[in-house]
Amino acid sequence: MYKETHSRSVMKAVSWRALGSLTTAAIVFAFFRRWDLALATGGVDAISKIALYYAHERFWDRVHFGKHQITPAVLWFTGLSGAGKTTLAHSVVRELENRKLRTEHLDGDTIRDLFPNTGFSREEREEHIKRVGFLASRLESNGLFVVVSLISPYEASRDFARKLAKNFVEIHISTPLGECEKRDTKGLYRRARAGELKDFTGVSSPYETPRNPEITVDTTNLSIAAATRIIVDQLRKYI
Repeated sequence: MYKETHSRSVMKAVSWRALGSLTTAAIVFAFFRRWDLALATGGVDAISKIALYYAHERFWDRVHFGKHQITPAVLWFTGLSGAGKTTLAHSVVRELENRKLRTEHLDGDTIRDLFPNTGFSREEREEHIKRVGFLASRLESNGLFVVVSLISPYEASRDFARKLAKNFVEIHISTPLGECEKRDTKGLYRRARAGELKDFTGVSSPYETPRNPEITVDTTNLSIAAATRIIVDQLRKYI
């Protein structure tokens, strides 16, 4: 997402024509063995071609044919703990960066590490998600694709984030609870069911399933690569 400036166009024109004009002068000298004629020919060639090149560049800058509009968006990954949100978000970020798109990833665990006193009650989660949504919208307005991976269990706070963004893509990683528990290497679900963890989404705290997400992916029987392709293919409107 770079716009070429006038000064850059000028420098490109000057450097290219300097090389071309020196070549022209060398050819003239090789034929006529006259430095005055070679330098005069090279100078006229340089001035005329620089002007033509600059005009040509500016003309094509204003022509929309062949240009593809890149529309930044907030890509909001939501789903249960263990559904695959963060893993998929990282994979999508790499794909966007491979396409030379400016991208920022806001991950739930990373953000909580920065603000360790953020609680898990409904009110605290709602406020946390709203703050992340505001940050994502500001980054989007500055031309970045913002990939957010948060459980974000409540519809109201997700809708709040949607309204802040210019382009909001809700990506529901719909992996079922049973599959998420099988993947639980940290033992969080086990501890939640034993009563050791309070307000744990899917066990002691509800997860409000998105009603109309733009993209839905169940990773139960999908590889990371396959799930990433599904998501990226449905982002063609933006990329």
